[in-house]
Amino acid sequence: MHNVPPLGRHMILEVWGKPGSIPYWNMDEAAAALVQSAKDAGATVLSERWHHFGAGYGYTGVVILSESHISVHTWPEKGYAAIDVFLCGTCDPEDTLGTILGFYGAEKHSMQVLQRGLKIIY
Repeated sequence: MHNVPPLGRHMILEVWGKPGSIPYWNMDEAAAALVQSAKDAGATVLSERWHHFGAGYGYTGVVILSESHISVHTWPEKGYAAIDVFLCGTCDPEDTLGTILGFYGAEKHSMQVLQRGLKIIY
């Protein structure tokens, strides 16, 4: 039995910061931070799609990459952001952490990284 390398790595990231703080409701700054985090990982940005839920509410967004995507959904009243970073090829999703955690002012975070497209040959 031997392993074939995964096709990609999918980081599921939960970020907790100060409730009501700017990063959790300021979609424009978040868009710039997530684009920068993609570049930090060596990924190629193709496009973006964002939606804000109105004054006092959060946003959802996705940065579409040649290597897959980075997505986020925020709850400003909780100081919480749910973020997925799925990257294929040689890009490492953990290379996005510095920019993402810095932008959201993370007081606490948790993450897990899944290997995607992993095939075990017997």
